[in-house]
Amino acid sequence: MSFKIKNSTLVYLSSLLFVLFYNFSFFGNVVKVYKFSGVNILYIVSLAIVLYSLIVFLLNLVDTKYTLKPILIFLFIAGSLAAYAMDTFNVVINDIMIQNIVETDTGEASDLVTTKAIIYILVLGILPSILVILAKVEYKSFKEEFISRIKTFFLSLIVILITILSFSKFYTSFFREHKPLRYYTNPTYFIYSIGKYIHRKYLVKPISFKHLGLDAKVESSTKKPKLVIMVVGEAARAADFELNGYKRDTNPNLIKLKDLINFGNVYSCGTETAVSVPCMFSRLSRSDYKDAKAKAMDTAIDVLNHAGINLLWKDNNSDSKGVATRIKNYIDVKKLKDPKYCKNGECYDMIMLKGLQKFVDTHKGDIFIVLHQKGSHGPAYYKRYPKSFEKFKPACHSNQLEKCTKQEIKNAYDNTILYTDYFLSNVVKFLKANSKTHATAMLYMADHGESLGENGIYLHSMPYFIAPDFQKHIGAMMWLSDDFKSYRDELKKRKNEKFSQDNLFDSILGLMDVKTKVYDKKLDVFHNQ
Repeated sequence: MSFKIKNSTLVYLSSLLFVLFYNFSFFGNVVKVYKFSGVNILYIVSLAIVLYSLIVFLLNLVDTKYTLKPILIFLFIAGSLAAYAMDTFNVVINDIMIQNIVETDTGEASDLVTTKAIIYILVLGILPSILVILAKVEYKSFKEEFISRIKTFFLSLIVILITILSFSKFYTSFFREHKPLRYYTNPTYFIYSIGKYIHRKYLVKPISFKHLGLDAKVESSTKKPKLVIMVVGEAARAADFELNGYKRDTNPNLIKLKDLINFGNVYSCGTETAVSVPCMFSRLSRSDYKDAKAKAMDTAIDVLNHAGINLLWKDNNSDSKGVATRIKNYIDVKKLKDPKYCKNGECYDMIMLKGLQKFVDTHKGDIFIVLHQKGSHGPAYYKRYPKSFEKFKPACHSNQLEKCTKQEIKNAYDNTILYTDYFLSNVVKFLKANSKTHATAMLYMADHGESLGENGIYLHSMPYFIAPDFQKHIGAMMWLSDDFKSYRDELKKRKNEKFSQDNLFDSILGLMDVKTKVYDKKLDVFHNQ
């Protein structure tokens, strides 16, 4: 049943709805900094006024007979999803998060479909959208509409300016000292983030592809051909590895390996897979990393390919994020649908060891293999390990983290680290079995870390400069056979030094004895002693 409403009234009411019901996370984070008492109450009310006036101003820019309704429907649907994500996980919807959403696979996306998410979409997304659809929006004549719109523009700006100037000391602090708070405003910040992503992805002039290491060649330092397995972990924070001093026995197998070198002070390039994976294999450092720039040049994997090394990338995650697009041997293990390791469209990481021996046996010369884990991907941590690995109980058996206690979430996450321990120990076991014919080594590095409720923050993907250490301080280790004994002995002395994913590109080339002009010895942990 339709009803009549003036376009200006629809704009005002919609703006009020956004402020009152879509910004719990914004005001919740504000109250953590500015306690809701005394003069702070006025400050917080002034923020609501500024946010309301800003939304009114922006909606007026798109208020036409043909655009207002579809834009409001989009904002209500997208705003409900943003509100759910921020209210539940305390994440920020920036342009990198938009990229994550675009690039994620259906399996990862399904983990975020919860009863709470559906309620948010129905109440904050579908319901107001239906009301917008039913509304018969009335517009004035062109002249009256133009005058009214100008008045609204100026009135919105005047309210914003007067409010900010009236509390100038507060806003100076708010904008300069607590800049990240505005990242939680809904829908204003995610609109900005979508625009930034579209500009970066589609509107920036394409960069000409730059090949690196075309001069690459292998000058082997070992008598036997090399067999190196690089394991890319997922969401594995250093804090929950027993190897790093964690009080729980999450690494019962790895801790027994005398030739394992654990690096307890390694930091990621980003806080999300979409950034960290391409960055860690890129010639670029974290400080100058740009997604478009990185994807327009060869990676460490490409340089190995130029050198003639046999390559294989097995992926149990969403994909390689562009790192392995130019190599011949790429396998998405989820498509294998192995009944032993896979169920409901997902597979345990152990499936990546299946068929490895055949690849080794049928390829002569040096071999470099990448195994990209599902690892500790949340929020459905309980899906990442078989039931037999549920050592820490009670564990959260839901993707709705709000239904579980912090300890249950922690238990489920630690079980994923326990399973990674098992997986990595089996990688080493596989390498040991091939050590008579090959010089073998395993490199393990997580893409990023994870938050488990510390300060109300869950999962990952926070902007790097405000992200907690839990999202940046990552698990990293190596196992080297006796063929690399000199490297192993030196690295054991340096295991507590601070390293980052910036070191990986050159360390891979150094370990594989690849000589090329793009190699930087200073960043190679094997040769810069």
